[in-house]
Amino acid sequence: MVLAFITAVFFALALLSMPLVWSLLLTTIAAIGFFARSYPLESIFITFLGGVEPLHLAAIPLFILAGELISSGGIGRRLIELARVLLGFLPGGLGVVTVSSSTAFGAISGSAIADSAAVGSVMIPAMKNNGYPASYSAALVATSGTLGILIPPSIPLLVYGFVGNVSVKDLFLSGIVPGLLFAVGLIGLCIYKGRQLGCDLGGQTPRRNEIVAALLDSGPALLAPVIILGGIYSGIFTPTEAAAVAVVYGLVTGLLIYREVQLIQLPAIILHSFITSAVVMVVIGATAALAWLITIEQIPAQLTQVISEIAGSRWVFLLLLNIALILIGIFLEPLPALILTAPLFIPTAKAFGIDPVHLGLIMTFNLAIGLYTPPVGGTLFVAAKLANVGIISVSRQLPPMFVIAIAVLIIVTYVEAVPMALVWLSR
Repeated sequence: MVLAFITAVFFALALLSMPLVWSLLLTTIAAIGFFARSYPLESIFITFLGGVEPLHLAAIPLFILAGELISSGGIGRRLIELARVLLGFLPGGLGVVTVSSSTAFGAISGSAIADSAAVGSVMIPAMKNNGYPASYSAALVATSGTLGILIPPSIPLLVYGFVGNVSVKDLFLSGIVPGLLFAVGLIGLCIYKGRQLGCDLGGQTPRRNEIVAALLDSGPALLAPVIILGGIYSGIFTPTEAAAVAVVYGLVTGLLIYREVQLIQLPAIILHSFITSAVVMVVIGATAALAWLITIEQIPAQLTQVISEIAGSRWVFLLLLNIALILIGIFLEPLPALILTAPLFIPTAKAFGIDPVHLGLIMTFNLAIGLYTPPVGGTLFVAAKLANVGIISVSRQLPPMFVIAIAVLIIVTYVEAVPMALVWLSR
């Protein structure tokens, strides 16, 4: 009963365009008042502060700042140029470059929005000039941009690890194969569309000197994921320390190596990243307050019992989980959705013998689909704005990409070895 009330009030407030932080806090207060609980309202304030106090959460604003520095420092442009040299000769080459660039950029930024904005600002005009429909170009950028939260270092996986007390290293490893599998599926679609449209039938294979020049120019860019992820996987530093290393590397690369960031630009870059971080952190605090109420009302245990009775088996539970998360992802961004639902689903998943790492990857993949699903998809809006086309026009191009995403999601969900093989090998 309490869970149904919380769900109804929260989505009612969200649909009324109430800011997410206030939707969460007002839902918490409304539930306490409606059910006449004797919990002091001061507990909301205390749990709000407690939700943002843990030191490891410093990784979130640091990774956001690193993404801003990397986006502004020339790394994205050089990764796109390298992909163009290596893969641009294929049929649908510009689409292939878009997907491969998003994959490479995602291995640095960890943000789907940053990925879509950085790659889309370069590739959408190039695809339009080559004869691709603007709506298709935007749809491809919106979809491939979500590779940024599947390929490590993924900010949503990082947050899930902190919320669920799950190894971030294992979560990052679990995203590699699914992310690459999704990228391969999209590349196959790009090759087919290039031939079908007749505007990008491929060209000459690159000469050796072009490849060497592109590799040398993009060397510092390619080194970034090696340093960040290599340090985490080898145990040299923690994810939080890796975020600090990423900031320093972004500064050095942008200021001294590529010299595309000026000292005068740093205050604006830092301010923008801090505003983004502040929004994320207050949402985390508000979600912690609601999570406290959910926990003290023993809702996870009740939900586990109800779902166990309805689902009856692990297979059915996973099916219901995917349906619920896709619906949630349509209305909520991945970070607040993960923070809100992870405390509910982790105990339930454990009851069905599902590894929390596997669950985290499934949840993130589902919520990534919501980023390019109308009406509130984050990457969908960014790509549509860059292409100067309407959401409806872009949405008409999405069905083939949805089919690929759902196919990969089914594999990731029911073939546990796909996301977990690298995790098992590392343990």
